[in-house]
Amino acid sequence: MEFEANIKQFANRVINLKEQIETEEATKTSLVMPFFNLLGYDIFNPSEFVPEFTADFGTKKGEKVDYAIFINGQPLILIEAKSCNEKILDKHGSQLFRYFTTTKSKFGILTNGIKYLFFTDLDEANKLDTKPFFIFDFENIKESKIKELQKFKKENFDIDNILNTAEELKYLNEINNALFNNFQNPNDNFVDFILSEIYSGRKTQYVKEKFTPLINKAVKQFKNELFNNMLAEAIDKSNNVEEDKSNNDVKTETEQNEVVTTLEEIESFGIVKTLLSDTIDPSRITYKDTLSYFGVLIDNNTRKWICRIYLKDNVKYIKLPDDNKNKIKYEIDNIQDIIKYKDELAKVVSYYE
Repeated sequence: MEFEANIKQFANRVINLKEQIETEEATKTSLVMPFFNLLGYDIFNPSEFVPEFTADFGTKKGEKVDYAIFINGQPLILIEAKSCNEKILDKHGSQLFRYFTTTKSKFGILTNGIKYLFFTDLDEANKLDTKPFFIFDFENIKESKIKELQKFKKENFDIDNILNTAEELKYLNEINNALFNNFQNPNDNFVDFILSEIYSGRKTQYVKEKFTPLINKAVKQFKNELFNNMLAEAIDKSNNVEEDKSNNDVKTETEQNEVVTTLEEIESFGIVKTLLSDTIDPSRITYKDTLSYFGVLIDNNTRKWICRIYLKDNVKYIKLPDDNKNKIKYEIDNIQDIIKYKDELAKVVSYYE
C-alpha cells in the first residue's frame, strides 16, 4: 500500500511539473531519475545506475543509451529517455533496440517521463520486440498497473517472474486495443468474423457493405447494454442508497433543507463510480447533495470533491476541479455524456491521491 501511495503522490508531481519542463535534460532530472529512485535504485551510485552507458554496436562506436541499471554486475535494464513534450515515443527506440543485442540486458524502457514503455525479447531471442509488453502511464494510473510495476522494484526484481507474465501482459494489451478499436469503428476483419458467425451465403463485397452499418449499430447497442449492466451493479453496490433513505428521512430533509436527491442524480453517481472503478476503490466514492448541485466526493470529504453535477430540466453540466482547484465546466445533454470525461475524472482523483 505504501508503494501505491508513493506512486500516486509522484503522479501529482508529474502532472504539476510537465507543463514547466521544456527540455530532455530537465525531463531526466525532474521526472525520470526520481521515478527510478522511487523503484528503489540508487540513482547516485554509478555502479548501479549508469548514465550515458556505452555499448558499441558493429562499426558504430561511442553511441550511448541514457541509462543502464546494473544488477549483479550486469546491465539488465536499458533506459532511453526523451523530453516530456515528445508524445510519440515508438519512433525513438532505435538506439535502445541496437544496444539490446550487444549486451546481456533483458529489458528496455523507453520513456518521456510521463509514459514508460517496457520491452523485452518475446518474439525473437536477444532482439528487442517492436511492441512493449507493459505500459505505465502517469496520466492514466490503474491499480492493476501499479501491481505490475512493483515487479520492477529493486527489492522484487526477478527476471523469470517478470518474463513469465510478460507475454500474457503484451497480448492482453493488444487484445484490449483491438477490442476497443473495433468497438469504436469495426474494421473489415471484424466484419468478416461476425459474418462468418451469422451469414451462410457468399460474403461478397455487396454483402459486406450491406452488413457493415448493421454490425456498427449492433456493437453500439452491445456497448450500451454492457455499460447499463455495469451501472446497475454499481448502483446496487452503493448500498441501495435511494431505498435506504426512509420516507421519514426524505420528508425531514425536504422540510428542513428543501434538498431532494433525484433518481437521475443517483444514476449519475453510479456512472462516476463505474468510470473510476479502475482508479480508486469504489467504496471510497461518496456523494453529498446540496440545494445548488449534486457533489461526488472521496471519503465523504468535501475538500476532496471529484465533480459537481447540475441537472435541471433546461440545462445540464458538470464541473471538475483542476490541479489548482479552479472549476472547469463541461456541458452535457444527458447523464450518459459523463462517460466522455472518464480521463478527466481520473485526473481529479490523482490530484488527491
